[in-house]
Amino acid sequence: MIVNVYHRTVPNAKNLEKIEVLKNFSAGIRAAGDTCNDINDSAYRVSDVGVLQGWISNETRQGHLALRNLIINQQLAHHKHVVAIDSNLFLYKNKENPQHYLRYSFDGIFPNTGNYCDKNVNSVRWKKISSRLGLTLKDYRKNGNHILLCLQRNGGWSMGGVDVQDWAINIISKLRMFTDRPIVIRGHPGDKRTREYLDPKHPSCRLSGVSNVTFSNPSSSLQDDLQNCWAVINHNSSPVVGAAIEGYPIFVTDADRSQCREIANTDLSNIENPVMPDRQRWAERISMFHWNFDELRSGECWRHMRDYI
Repeated sequence: MIVNVYHRTVPNAKNLEKIEVLKNFSAGIRAAGDTCNDINDSAYRVSDVGVLQGWISNETRQGHLALRNLIINQQLAHHKHVVAIDSNLFLYKNKENPQHYLRYSFDGIFPNTGNYCDKNVNSVRWKKISSRLGLTLKDYRKNGNHILLCLQRNGGWSMGGVDVQDWAINIISKLRMFTDRPIVIRGHPGDKRTREYLDPKHPSCRLSGVSNVTFSNPSSSLQDDLQNCWAVINHNSSPVVGAAIEGYPIFVTDADRSQCREIANTDLSNIENPVMPDRQRWAERISMFHWNFDELRSGECWRHMRDYI
């Protein structure tokens, strides 16, 4: 099998983790006995598999985004595969990610568009990852006060073009049909504009003055905001992973593209009586596409993924 690893898909040279992950992936491909070509320019070459860091979004596709777009479109047009590398779903535990766990998939960034190589679940992986990261599936919390709305990054692929303030306003409107609980809005920690549109004094904030709605402190961690929480609502991204592990009922509004679809509530009318499914099998499943740098270099990650081609 021939695999091309495209190093120019990294946005800049300052993010060492994004640089090192591609180097380690290359080493693992060779360790597994396959041919790996390290591509250090912006030219595309057809191969059985192309490996890139990140994915493409709705932003203007220039520079590294244009290269990602070219690789993805050309590989799929040739009926070949693309490996996407994305953030660690367990990052809430330690945002520095010292263990360098990231998630890997073929041909898409969502569970309904990509192959996350998670059909054959080995419970040993969850035991290994949970031990290394200090994760425990806590019993469900059956009390609490506020509802936590976790916003995603405004723009980009995860929201599908929906403005996060519009999303929040719509959710609050629906919730008020079924509950009068206080609502706390948590901004995405990686969205640089959060401090503007979640600042009641800023003209871009359209959520100020809504009854019984407050904003999380920008410096608060997810675990801080979960204190005395009743339930957590998100569109389709990672905050509800941490909330579910910590024992809080979760709701998602885009279940098809959420990695929590099998354990999440989807009907906001159940906000006062949320379903609390067993999470063990889910935790074991999502651990199947998380790998650290040592497992990349040894070829363990690539051997696992290669079986799904």
